[in-house]
Amino acid sequence: MKKPAAAHPRASAPSSSVRDSTTRSAPDPFAAVLPAIAALGAIASIATINWAAEDRTPDRPKTRRRASTALRDLETCSMGLIEIFRRFQRNPRLFCGEGATINTPLKFGVHGVRVSTDEARLYQQLVNDVASMLVLASQNAFDVMSAVEDGEIDAPEEIFFGFGECQDRLNELIQQRATMKASVDTGFEVARRLHALVVELKKHVE
Repeated sequence: MKKPAAAHPRASAPSSSVRDSTTRSAPDPFAAVLPAIAALGAIASIATINWAAEDRTPDRPKTRRRASTALRDLETCSMGLIEIFRRFQRNPRLFCGEGATINTPLKFGVHGVRVSTDEARLYQQLVNDVASMLVLASQNAFDVMSAVEDGEIDAPEEIFFGFGECQDRLNELIQQRATMKASVDTGFEVARRLHALVVELKKHVE
């Protein structure tokens, strides 16, 4: 009996081994998004200094750094964070949980994807930028908070309430176990709001 001819594989459907030969598994994207959110939290913590400043004493030693310099650098930092979150949004497959994990709450171990060489380079560049912004945000926010506590910045309560509202929005991401996309989109909005608040603070340097 004549054997039936074997079916020919479709040329348009390469095997997974062929597809994967040009890609590599990247570190968890949450490892980039989480510290970026933390940098926003560092700036938003300026909200808490409003009440501490009311208890300052005249003999408190002042910081060596000028308030105007700290605010200028914090403004630059907040602009950098806006750009970082914008880059997250421009690369949803890497940083917004696009695909099967789009509705998955933000956590480690579920959002990783295989990436090309260019995507791996982009990931590493963003991680480097986020790391720099986290250091700058925490240091400059500390210097601004010290300037408020020392009376070098005398801003109305409404500005500090604005920082508090940003804190609340960031806290909601954690409490509600938001998705990666929601976290990135909220982070972008909070970064823009924080930048506007820092600009307002610059108008109240004594």
